[in-house]
Amino acid sequence: MTTEAVKAALSRQEIELPSWAFGNSGTRFKVFSQPGVPRSPEEKIADAAVVHKYTGVAPSVALHIPWDKVDDYAALAAYAKEQGVRLGAINSNVFQDDDYKLGSVTNPDPAVRRKATDHLLECVDIMDATGSRDLKLWFSDGTNYPGQDDIQDRQDRLATALKEVYDRLGDDQRMLLEYKLFEPAFYTTDVPDWGTSYAHCLELGPKATVCIDTGHHAPGTNIEFIVAFLLRTKKLGAFDFNSRFYADDDLMVGAADPFQLFRIMNEIVRGDALDPDRGIAFMLDQCHNIEEKIPAIIRSVMNVQEATAKALLVDRDVLRAAQQSGDVLGANAALMDAYNTDVRPLLAELRESQGLDADPVAAYRRSGYFEQITKDRADGQQAGWGA
Repeated sequence: MTTEAVKAALSRQEIELPSWAFGNSGTRFKVFSQPGVPRSPEEKIADAAVVHKYTGVAPSVALHIPWDKVDDYAALAAYAKEQGVRLGAINSNVFQDDDYKLGSVTNPDPAVRRKATDHLLECVDIMDATGSRDLKLWFSDGTNYPGQDDIQDRQDRLATALKEVYDRLGDDQRMLLEYKLFEPAFYTTDVPDWGTSYAHCLELGPKATVCIDTGHHAPGTNIEFIVAFLLRTKKLGAFDFNSRFYADDDLMVGAADPFQLFRIMNEIVRGDALDPDRGIAFMLDQCHNIEEKIPAIIRSVMNVQEATAKALLVDRDVLRAAQQSGDVLGANAALMDAYNTDVRPLLAELRESQGLDADPVAAYRRSGYFEQITKDRADGQQAGWGA
């Protein structure tokens, strides 16, 4: 692929931002407050619009309900448009209420299951009001001890709830079913891996697809194989990009293993799935605990761009020829040559051609935005997830 073709592909890339990444967050032990943190969904959207202003590739903001609950979602969508962005995926929350101690849609109590399913249906109503395409589902449901509940019954309950919500989706809407190996359940998790998500999505139909959270796997898992398999079966709907060293997933994407991010994006490029028209949603899912929010998000977007640029630079003809001839070292070298390329000058040229600053982080720091929001948001209740 020529340099100009690489730039053209990168110029069409879109990376969705999570509203919750702009709020106060932390670990189960402590949430650290920062100055200038948003106090409302509108202020989260304003901060996301700043990231888009300096990167040019983050035109949408995912909402989390009820963290971003408002009285008028159409008005919120209009506000986002005024800021130069749009509302993206609607993320449900069936893990923070006391009722969900033994699970949400898989809870043995039918009243709790009804409450959880009604919340998911409420999220579809919000999608109708905001014009959002995607409903993102993640369930913390699981058990801590053998015998605590019937594993097969819990899968039946899950399937029943998913089917009800699936049937409520509009023609242009879809469901993204996320998975996580463990936590907060430590014996069984009801959607622990991509195979479980895939099986439920396959049973539901074409509007149900798998969401890969890059931090939700056992150490050593070959995530790019999962990407390739789901692309082949047309069941890959979205990514939640982040990093983890041990067992959590809130670090900046590309921070722990940038080569893994490159390998993932290589499969995306190989599958011709980078263009937004292919329907794969590339989203960040990060909670910035000790680092500044907006610069960390800008840096995360840049990390995805750099990995994508390297993947686009892979010489596919050379790679294919080496693969076909059994040239193991030659094939590996084709990937490594691209990975070892410094793509920062290319991306700087692309940004400048789009009227953007070559260095988004530096441009943000010069803007005075942080100083302004620190002053303007000194009063009121800061947003956060309340740990």
